[in-house]
Amino acid sequence: MKELGEYLKHTRISNGVSITEACEDLELSTSHLENIESGNVRAFKDVYELRDSVKAYAKYLGLNPDKVVDEFNNFLFQHTSKISLDDIMSAQKKKETVDNKVKSPYTKEYKERFNFWPIIYVIVGILLVLLIILLVIINNSKEPERINELNGVVEREIDLWIYQQRLQ
Repeated sequence: MKELGEYLKHTRISNGVSITEACEDLELSTSHLENIESGNVRAFKDVYELRDSVKAYAKYLGLNPDKVVDEFNNFLFQHTSKISLDDIMSAQKKKETVDNKVKSPYTKEYKERFNFWPIIYVIVGILLVLLIILLVIINNSKEPERINELNGVVEREIDLWIYQQRLQ
């Protein structure tokens, strides 16, 4: 990748384009383009994004983008072919042990979450019933206020009796 990056950098310089101008035209950051030109593949999280950036950069420089992408793919093949077969097989076995179930939207097992709402409704209902019972008990336990409607009558009768006693 380093050779490909140097080739792209040399082409950019020979075309008289500054790195900032190329970044503005391609809408890429300066560090992104510098990493491509220096061949720093580890700076990129996604290889496909890197490949698309290299292709756009080659097209911008007037190079054949397909040939540049072929060179990039050759680099990737050489880089990934350095992984030992044992590492590939162990990674595949780990994946098989973890992922041994068939997963599709129809057979996927969902974790059943416990629904607390019915319990909350029951508790609130019980509390409301207890509150109503408490209010009824409080209202019934009060002695009704005694209004003595006969107060005036009794006083008049007493006055009348006293009057009659005086007359006798």
